Amino acid sequence: MILALFGGALLLWCAAEARLRHRIRRRGLPAVATVVPETDVHGTLDSAPLLSFATRPVPAGRTGGAPGVEAGELVLTRPRGHTPLRRPAHLVPGGSVRIAYDPRRPGHAVLAAEEAGPRPLVADLLWTALGLGCLAAGAVLLLAAA
Repeated sequence: MILALFGGALLLWCAAEARLRHRIRRRGLPAVATVVPETDVHGTLDSAPLLSFATRPVPAGRTGGAPGVEAGELVLTRPRGHTPLRRPAHLVPGGSVRIAYDPRRPGHAVLAAEEAGPRPLVADLLWTALGLGCLAAGAVLLLAAA
């Protein structure tokens, strides 16, 4: 039963993440981010690079501020859906990378489709296969116990 629940939860999580990344790439605002050097020992082990970028200026009426245009904010985040085993060579500290971000939640950023390449699709398929396998194994075990 636990295996089936784990598989179902994993499938839901995969679907939600894929949908979020697709929506941000389609409707998000494009930007150029800089790969920031890691200051945390544990951050160097993460395959997703730490990115810094400035959001676009937002009309003040939208944010509830004074009339005029407010300057964009500086955001420090890791891209969603980036799960290779090793950090790619082109994502070195100081390098630039194209991203898309959600203007409502700038911390939600994804690498642009050209930057991400086919690997996110392969990783999504791998996690989906793992979820389906756990779900199927859990269902078989439940049927065998009944």
